[in-house]
Amino acid sequence: MKAWPRPHVPAVPGDGIPLRLHDTAEAAVTEVTPEGTATLYVCGVTPYDTTHMGHAATYVTFDLVHRALLAAGHDVRYVQNVTDIDDPLLERAERDGVDWQDLAADQIALFHDDMTALGVLPPHEYVGVVESMPQIVAAVQRLVDAGVTYSLPNEDADGEDVYLDTTVVPGLGTISHYPREEMLTLAAERGGDPDRPGKRDPLDPLLWRAERGGEPAWEAGALGRGRPGWHIECTAIAMEHLGSPVDVQGGGSDLIFPHHEMTAIQAHALTDAPFAGHYTHQGMVAYDGEKMSKSKGNLVRVSTLRAEGVDPMVIRLALLAHHYRSDWEWTDDVLAEAQDRHDRWLAALSVDGAPPADDTIAAIRAALADDLDTPAALAAVDAWCDRATMSERDPAAPGVLARALDALLGIRL
Repeated sequence: MKAWPRPHVPAVPGDGIPLRLHDTAEAAVTEVTPEGTATLYVCGVTPYDTTHMGHAATYVTFDLVHRALLAAGHDVRYVQNVTDIDDPLLERAERDGVDWQDLAADQIALFHDDMTALGVLPPHEYVGVVESMPQIVAAVQRLVDAGVTYSLPNEDADGEDVYLDTTVVPGLGTISHYPREEMLTLAAERGGDPDRPGKRDPLDPLLWRAERGGEPAWEAGALGRGRPGWHIECTAIAMEHLGSPVDVQGGGSDLIFPHHEMTAIQAHALTDAPFAGHYTHQGMVAYDGEKMSKSKGNLVRVSTLRAEGVDPMVIRLALLAHHYRSDWEWTDDVLAEAQDRHDRWLAALSVDGAPPADDTIAAIRAALADDLDTPAALAAVDAWCDRATMSERDPAAPGVLARALDALLGIRL
């Protein structure tokens, strides 16, 4: 599957600074230490109701990780999946009376347009679940062969559903550190089936779902016809394209459990090694007092704002005004403040000369390297703009800073 076009990333003066990121598993900010090429895996969309502001916040955040690693002097290998077969996609297609493949294709194209508009660097590999079925089947079969799975019959299927046995695979809770009762609640809310009779542990994740009547299914050898569970797709795709461990596994904080927890456990069962060096998570974006989500329908979409004439760089500035780990709420005031900042920056950069930009660029680099402190980075640029009326004039400064904003923050003015 093809990703969206890659924008040019200008060269930036100054020395690279190692990136420090919060690691959910360690509950601490620690340095990302790639051995060779830095590897980044970010969980992609299930293609319906894209791209809302929660999506945008996540992919802009990990775009900053990508850019910060490049600025630190690393080559980067970035992989993102797209869940182009899953229960919610099938349910939405049935509700709307459209073919699930057509719905996925339409929404993937919209997502690409939004990412292009927001200046997000594309992944080097943009990988669909459907095209990855052989690798996913092979991963499930390896787990079966390792003796860490079990099967349960289903009255709606000819074959059996395959589950990972977390009673024999260690690691449950090492990413999230959530109490068991919270895990059970979240599993039920986020695609799990903790109440299914016969499971050895209610939290055991589904690896392979036997074919049900009227649902898409794929041949899987000894596993029988069916389709994968949610979590195994990311385990298989990341390991196929990046190996193990990846340097940074990313996504929204609502993926900490069960998705990232189970992805990591499955990978450990396959490799006896950690899945990732850092598990880094974007906070939730609310609207009308609740987390913005497809299920609630309280969505502010990038495409809607663009259609209303909002500059995508204003949207990006609105996102960057909040530290990525914070939960915050989208309001008209957030957008208005971003528009004001955009206009002030543009005016300050549209002059023949301005104060030297080297210290400001260094401050942006340092802020990004410090766990993506975008509010501090924006404040440094604001301060430079406040000095732009001073008598000290460097004719190169506006252009140098504009290129740095493009390369480091993804803001094109």
